Amino acid sequence: MLRGWCAYFRPGVSNVAFCYLAHYTWMRVVRWIRRKHPGITWKQLRRRFCDGGWWPATEEGELFNPAKVSTTRYRYRGTIIPSPWPTVA
Repeated sequence: MLRGWCAYFRPGVSNVAFCYLAHYTWMRVVRWIRRKHPGITWKQLRRRFCDGGWWPATEEGELFNPAKVSTTRYRYRGTIIPSPWPTVA
């Protein structure tokens, strides 16, 4: 779902939204892990569920990170845009 949302909103100015979405996703996943394993420490959590880093990943796969999606700007069309008015000669 995250990957599709980011692909849809990739064109345009959406980098701040992607960073916020990455932060929100990270917080929700880490809170879920902490609730599932109540006695786990941060060190154990990172070693077990994040492969030693900070982003949730295992040997099978990694959680999609929206902050790493590069945005694309709209293409400048300039004079190529057709004018609805007739040209005066």
